[in-house]
Amino acid sequence: MAVTDPIADMLTRIRNAITARHENVDVPYSNIKFSISKILKEEGFTKNYKIFVDESRKKYLKIFINYDENNKSVIRGLKRISKPGRRVYVSVDDIPKITKRYGTLILSTSKGLMTDRHAIKNNVGGEPLLMVW
Repeated sequence: MAVTDPIADMLTRIRNAITARHENVDVPYSNIKFSISKILKEEGFTKNYKIFVDESRKKYLKIFINYDENNKSVIRGLKRISKPGRRVYVSVDDIPKITKRYGTLILSTSKGLMTDRHAIKNNVGGEPLLMVW
């Protein structure tokens, strides 16, 4: 079955793994999912990520979820912003501010995927893909 929104599928898999208290989650590989998981690791939301190939030669991305000392996930929420049915684009001046800096907005810009802080620093706007807090 074809997935119409692979990023939303990735976020749902991560949400389900957090709810079930799994240590890791497998996601079908794509370059944009790899970049998102790289940003999630850099921001401290996940422990690590690895690429592996199964027996049918399909690439998968294994994302290791980060839990705190109380066995609660560091990721409190994931929200998809720009969707295939409704694309959203923002200029550098209109990038939404995340309250109290507890979360991160991941944007797709002309200079690649980056967080909201990096986009403001580099003075570029783009398509806000998702918000993590």
